[in-house]
Amino acid sequence: MTDLTLMTFSSDPASVLPSLALLSYRVRVLPMDAASMVKMPEHTVLFLDARDDLATAKTICNLIQASGLAIPIVLVLTEGGFTVVNTQWGVTDVVVNTASPAEVECRIRLASQRTADVSHSDEPSDAADVNGVIRCGELVVDTDGYTASLRSVPLDLAYKEFELLKYLVQHPGRVFTRAQLLQEVWGYDYYGGTRTVDVHVRRLRAKLGTEYDHLIGTVRNVGYRFDLPESMSPSHSTTVSDDGSDGAGH
Repeated sequence: MTDLTLMTFSSDPASVLPSLALLSYRVRVLPMDAASMVKMPEHTVLFLDARDDLATAKTICNLIQASGLAIPIVLVLTEGGFTVVNTQWGVTDVVVNTASPAEVECRIRLASQRTADVSHSDEPSDAADVNGVIRCGELVVDTDGYTASLRSVPLDLAYKEFELLKYLVQHPGRVFTRAQLLQEVWGYDYYGGTRTVDVHVRRLRAKLGTEYDHLIGTVRNVGYRFDLPESMSPSHSTTVSDDGSDGAGH
């Protein structure tokens, strides 16, 4: 069954899109803020409550686009909200809050299918993972042997540095917030702050050297991502700051 997530500030989530409660879906309800992005699974249809706060809804849409998450977004609007939404919001679909159950069911089905079609057509021919060995140009990461090398020269990485590099390389082009990386690499039981991620990124860049430190890119005000070498990237474009800063005062 399709996984559904509803982001809302409402104290009564069932009132956001009443027809949704009449359908046989389990719906995850999250606050409508950036922190909730960490709690969303990679494969879900997001219903975003834009009935009363269009500005916040647009901000969330922009953050999701910047993070690289391929999550279909269905914007829940009142009639008046339709006048301000455009393609720059990056939403998959819109639905009026009074829509019937049949209409909501149809929009869920279409949103799921559109995302599946896009993900299949855009499957990257980037990092080749063969028997646990990921090759990104001259960078080779052996996920089973816990080793990494650059130009056939082994990199002297601490355990968490390797884990961070491995995780980023396994998801090329996708932006992760510090909180997401802390959760995925250090685990739920880690109580350190997100500055730990910054420290490990700096160490990784230093060990990659000035010629390759740009592979770990910073997306301002969002987080970090692994950028494929230009020879492997069809766009040859970057949106990162080479100095490793993200505009947040670090």
